[in-house]
Amino acid sequence: MELTTLHYPTLTGQMFPLIRRHCYLLEGCCRLHSEKNLASVARRFYRSLRSCVRCSAKDDVAFIDGEKKPYSIPSDVLLRDARVLYSVAPAMGHNKDSHPESNKRVPAIVDALERLELTPKYRGLEVLEVQSFQPASIDDIARVHSRAYVTGLEKAMSMASDEGLIFIEGSGPTYATETTFQESLAAAGAGLSLVDSVAAASRLSSDPATGFALIRPPGHHAVPQGPMGFCIFGNIAIAARYAQYVHKLKRVLIIDFDVHHGNGTCDAFYDDPDIFFISTHQHGSYPGTGKMEQVGQGKGEGTTLNLPLPGGSGDSSMRTVFDEVIVPCAQRFKPDIILVSAGYDAHVLDPLAGLQFTTGTYYMLASKIKELAKELCAGRCVFFLEGGYNLQSLSNSVADTFRAFLGEPSLGPQFDDPVMLYDEPLSKVQQAIQKVKHIHSL
Repeated sequence: MELTTLHYPTLTGQMFPLIRRHCYLLEGCCRLHSEKNLASVARRFYRSLRSCVRCSAKDDVAFIDGEKKPYSIPSDVLLRDARVLYSVAPAMGHNKDSHPESNKRVPAIVDALERLELTPKYRGLEVLEVQSFQPASIDDIARVHSRAYVTGLEKAMSMASDEGLIFIEGSGPTYATETTFQESLAAAGAGLSLVDSVAAASRLSSDPATGFALIRPPGHHAVPQGPMGFCIFGNIAIAARYAQYVHKLKRVLIIDFDVHHGNGTCDAFYDDPDIFFISTHQHGSYPGTGKMEQVGQGKGEGTTLNLPLPGGSGDSSMRTVFDEVIVPCAQRFKPDIILVSAGYDAHVLDPLAGLQFTTGTYYMLASKIKELAKELCAGRCVFFLEGGYNLQSLSNSVADTFRAFLGEPSLGPQFDDPVMLYDEPLSKVQQAIQKVKHIHSL
């Protein structure tokens, strides 16, 4: 892992004061959501990481490789009534001016949830924010990433403190600040806390809550040997291994509907027969991986399915893909838990790609995935935020995802402008579907 530096206003001091101070500096430049909310998101995150004790929580113990590992989950009373579980890790100190993967993304989502009355303040026990969670441990990260990379990144934080932003060579436009390492551990830990909570909820109810980790940096491009494409640690891959080791949920289905191929997740499990990775992504988009012919290797042959979609594919295309490809794959695989790389950059308004998903498309996906989890794996399902760089379409689409989890009607018609859409290349989409069905004997 090679590091270069860009001289930039240096951030000094300890991590947590940094998060708060960086937040205050950003208040004046955030236009999409209120100054008060941007600061409150960072303060709540700061308190959560300091306490590491969940309100109304109970401590439990899991065994990993014969060793005890404590973790906390919300109380049975809270889990039994909840329909949505979410955690927030906004990485306020991990930021670069004018970069699309900015620290405004998660606060924009939180602001939309508040504005559309989808938070515990308005929903009572239906919606539960898992506020106090522990960062992922180095051992958690090392089940996916090489220890040399993890320790190298940790050591690089002092360089970021002394010299400014670090750009990581060979990783695409991926940067690091002095808080990146700890905030990436926090993001992964937020996801693990939801795996804990969803697993516990599935023992209490036949229709348990669905989880959503509102976290950054995103993760699905990070390869086992290092970062890539805005991603530091593979949050969903780390959660998949955690589900296997801690909760003995052996068979994990990962659905990745980000507009870009989740090459890091794909690489991590390419020879693993117990993790089925499905990726739909725009043909020819970054990072250029995810060919249909890439189906896994060795014992994992057949448990990787890549479906590149032609530019312009939208709601009709994705509905057909889900019904004809994703559902039969999932039913044949019989997962114990479903994890979702939820990227919102396939939206027609997103600046980094060329698909035509709408808010309604994401509502449809969330509804169908929730039902699939209920049918196949006792409802165990956790979404992980990946891409999405138009703050308005991102926040509205995540909010509509929450409405899908709650079984409430979509607000997509209020947000989506049909004038923005054009005819989908349905014949090309159907050709791609038939080809992938042939390859995987569907």
